[in-house]
Amino acid sequence: MIINKLKFENFRNLSNGEINPCEKVNVIYGDNAQGKTNLLEAIWLFCGGHSFRGAKENELISFDDSFFKLSMDFHSYERDQNAEISFFQNKKRIKINGVEKSSSSYLTEIFSCVVFSPENMTLVKRGPSMRRKFLDGALSQQRIKYASCLSKYNQIINQRNALLKDIFKHKELKDTLPIWDDSLCVTAAIILKERMEYIKNLKIYAQKFHEDISNSKEILDIEYISNCNITEDDSIDEIKEKLSNAYKKSRNEDYHTGYTNIGPHRDDMDIKINGISAKTFGSQGQQRSAVLSLKLAQAQMLYEKNSEKPVILLDDVLSELDTKRQDFLLNKVDSYQVFVTCCEESNKEQLKSGKIFYINDGEVK
Repeated sequence: MIINKLKFENFRNLSNGEINPCEKVNVIYGDNAQGKTNLLEAIWLFCGGHSFRGAKENELISFDDSFFKLSMDFHSYERDQNAEISFFQNKKRIKINGVEKSSSSYLTEIFSCVVFSPENMTLVKRGPSMRRKFLDGALSQQRIKYASCLSKYNQIINQRNALLKDIFKHKELKDTLPIWDDSLCVTAAIILKERMEYIKNLKIYAQKFHEDISNSKEILDIEYISNCNITEDDSIDEIKEKLSNAYKKSRNEDYHTGYTNIGPHRDDMDIKINGISAKTFGSQGQQRSAVLSLKLAQAQMLYEKNSEKPVILLDDVLSELDTKRQDFLLNKVDSYQVFVTCCEESNKEQLKSGKIFYINDGEVK
């Protein structure tokens, strides 16, 4: 996938205008709070999702304006394409090649990208929720059905937790819990099978990237940690049976705590370097190398699935990396179209081949 032109109107603090990026690495340079991340955010919206910063659509409109509009010309699936996103009077409108669409999800069929932000740098050293978020985000981008299943699972968990709190006061409600457990087993089994299959493939690509980044000095390993003793060799039916037994065994604890203590929402992903926990024993440089490898592997898996290389967005991460890793991102990932934001002038000077944009007070030059 190659973005040829991006136009923006009344979007965040960006002055109305357009950019024409090159096919390889595009560095967006400027001081803090000038609009660099806003530019990447505009590109990300064409993936069909929401802002990667969690902003609502009405928060993307520039001050004193009533709407925003984005337009992108790009090449994907062997043809030149155009997509438009606009937001006016609390309504978002999507057009693809001049045809209005009913949902943003249609964008995922023609365009994809992977974003790498400073928040991702803590993926290894923070808690399990961060790693689950990475997994679920990557899988949802690949498979719309996974996102739907995950949403249903979360709804069931919320309803089951509400019931557990009610049971504390109304013991007679205990008999209704197995009904929720049956529904939970179905969705949880799908989520677990998808996650484990994804990690199995992700590990192959992440190990190769990590080998390149570490100059073959380190071996990266990734393992899914299930609190219900689920393994990647288990079939869907075997997973359901294990989950059913596990939910029965944990009911007393669930009654006591008032929430569901086991299941995919409590699982984790173990990341090791040379057989040792990267979270506990890895240096800061090793942890960041592992995250780089995971994000690049995510991009590679999107490529394998869609036969189209996604656009890579690197938001203010160069300052978090040493010179060697900066050089890797700027000059050795050139088989993808890359957009990099940075503040340090030395970063843009590292770029050997590509295009540099300067942004000041929302104006891109």
